[in-house]
Amino acid sequence: MSPSNASPFQHIVIAAHPLVKEALAEGRKVASFLQRHGVEAYAGLLDAPDLRRRVQEGQADLLIALGGDGTMLRAGHLCAPHGVPVLGINMGHFGFLIEVERSEWRNTLRQLLLGEAWLEERMMLEAHLYRGKAMLHRWDVVNEVVVSRGQYVRPIKVTAFVDDLLLARYVADGLIAATPTGSTAYALAAGGPILPPELRNILLMPVAPHLSVDRAVVLSEGSTVTLEVGVSHEAVVSVDGHDPVSLADGDRIHVRANRYPLKFVRFRGRGYFYRNLTSYMNWNPTVEKESLRGDSR
Repeated sequence: MSPSNASPFQHIVIAAHPLVKEALAEGRKVASFLQRHGVEAYAGLLDAPDLRRRVQEGQADLLIALGGDGTMLRAGHLCAPHGVPVLGINMGHFGFLIEVERSEWRNTLRQLLLGEAWLEERMMLEAHLYRGKAMLHRWDVVNEVVVSRGQYVRPIKVTAFVDDLLLARYVADGLIAATPTGSTAYALAAGGPILPPELRNILLMPVAPHLSVDRAVVLSEGSTVTLEVGVSHEAVVSVDGHDPVSLADGDRIHVRANRYPLKFVRFRGRGYFYRNLTSYMNWNPTVEKESLRGDSR
């Protein structure tokens, strides 16, 4: 295909997770395929300075991430602030955010070159940690903000305010503030509801509540939530599974919708989420292993 193909993506970065076996080698094959079709393509490791610079300096109009859902989260943190869409190629097990299986990427990229794709926008959050009047940290959030106990097996107290109005006081192992994307991650494991990706609501979900509110709450679109920590022992906050940050008594985490969305490239119909959901809920690695053992007998 000539450089005048129908795709709006002519400068593509292919990012491989550094710890995913064979991801970089596969990424180079993807780059070579795109170059043969007249597209400027660069392959590298997701954490490589040169790759990140290309995205940050506007030299990429699409990033293809090779790995699993964790790779998609890292790619989202890099790309969303710069408006760069992300397309995922699965190099691992089941990936809820991943669009393309490893065996299918050639056919899918041909669709991309023909302009047969659409962009899905998902709400992100921004979170700020305050101690008194001082802001200590700011995060962009794809999945969730988690306030939780540290190494001590003792609950923490978290007071939640919505738009400065008291919502609830929790005594629990933790409290999750999640995006709809995050509703299928840690929040789902904690027993929370599943929110479709087009919503722009924050989900609050307690983890192992102790004689306190034990139900998830879905906040109105546009709401800001403040989580105020009351502890006499260790408590931490973690964003999208990153390293936890220690909290002190009285610390406050403000969470609200981010000013920019995370964009995913999609090819399947807009009802894909519910079809994926069925597969996700029926997929159980323990059952799968038992089935394989039975087949080998």
